[in-house]
Amino acid sequence: MFEAEEDMEVVGEAGTAEEAMARVPATQPDVAVLDVRLPGASGIEVCRDLRALLPDLNCLMLTSFADDDALFSAILAGASGYLLKQIRGPDLVSAVRRVAAGQSLIDPALTAGVLERLKGKQEDERIAKLSTQERRILDLIAEGKTNRQIGADMYLAEKTVKNYVSNMLAKMGFSRRTEAAVYATRTKAAPHPDY
Repeated sequence: MFEAEEDMEVVGEAGTAEEAMARVPATQPDVAVLDVRLPGASGIEVCRDLRALLPDLNCLMLTSFADDDALFSAILAGASGYLLKQIRGPDLVSAVRRVAAGQSLIDPALTAGVLERLKGKQEDERIAKLSTQERRILDLIAEGKTNRQIGADMYLAEKTVKNYVSNMLAKMGFSRRTEAAVYATRTKAAPHPDY
């Protein structure tokens, strides 16, 4: 299909991740079309490794499944595009041209989930700043508990809880505990693995 196009030339093919890692640097293509699932390693790992070797390489990922995790990983690996294999031939040719021209191309059916995940990742940065104790206290605040009740639950003095709450609010950028409670409830803060 690609060779039928006057402005395209297939410079190499590979059936495994290992072959791709050898062929792509040797042939120096403008675009590497990679299957997300390759024998030997994922196409996403191959994309990341190839982009480390060839920063100007544009990688176009193809997959059979609308998988938010794979799309998210592909974007982080530096993929220029991510399409479902159900794409029609002429649309794939067009996609390769667009990626070669430096455009970013992600299947619109997959974009919403990734944007939500990126938004969630940014929000979780506030919670990531907290210590294990502060996360526990945040969870208890979200349950509507007072400092005295939190102290009883955690075997801490009420003044100690108050200090933890003050530090937690400062780290999260909030001035009132109700803001932290609403935030924790809205993001459904996952328990820290240490407790």
